[in-house]
Amino acid sequence: MNDFPVATLPGRLVGKVALVVGASRGIGALAAKVLAGSGAKVMLAARDQQALGSVVREIQAAGHEARFVSVDVGDQRSVERLVEATVDEFGRLDIAFNNATDGPTPTPLADMSVDDFDRAIRINIRGTFLGMKYQVPAMLANGGGSIINMASQAGVQGVANLVGYVTGKAGIIALTKVAALDYADRGVRVNVLAPGPILTHHLEAAGEQAQRQAALATPMRRLGTAREVADAVLWLGSDESSFVTGAILAIDGGQSAGTKPERMYRPGQGMARAGG
Repeated sequence: MNDFPVATLPGRLVGKVALVVGASRGIGALAAKVLAGSGAKVMLAARDQQALGSVVREIQAAGHEARFVSVDVGDQRSVERLVEATVDEFGRLDIAFNNATDGPTPTPLADMSVDDFDRAIRINIRGTFLGMKYQVPAMLANGGGSIINMASQAGVQGVANLVGYVTGKAGIIALTKVAALDYADRGVRVNVLAPGPILTHHLEAAGEQAQRQAALATPMRRLGTAREVADAVLWLGSDESSFVTGAILAIDGGQSAGTKPERMYRPGQGMARAGG
């Protein structure tokens, strides 16, 4: 298909099997396409079977191999069946991208319902734990592999009114570090992405003003793209990153480096507008 993403590492993943959880849309769907375009056989998983089927058909139409399974990431047996289905279908598991998330709903801490907080923890922390619990043994069975977890800059630095989301993403980062240490000498690498403002369906729905504000919050003064995140997944899943484990990869336009004011000092010019 003309709009199918060009592989960044064409042919590098031939013979590899990838599992993408949270693959029905956005970053997960695009990551599945990029992994498939680089040669991997891909199993897609999410709750929305109709959306999954659409993505899989697009991958297959481009000449690549993909299947899908519906999953509830907070349910132990559902996650176990997903990994079993992947190995049964393709014979092995080499790459896993744990991308399922509970979207942020701005609410002051004391006003957040216990059920909403529990849901954030169930999907983010429990879901990532269960994914790795079954992905790691499957990878060890064929000599190792690479797990990429999805967090956020909100898991590195707190954000007001997002207690469930921030706690969930911070927990994913902690899980990643421990898993990376547990299996560093057994061939399984575990890393975590911490994106800043990325133009996905959530930010698109927020409108142009919210997008402009998010872009100005980055030193690069722009939003990131889903493709830029998908390419990071591809790199971490490939042997190009073979000495990288336990890393927090910021994809944030410089946000994690610090603050870049709209007005900045330039030697010999006094105060000048950034970019002026």
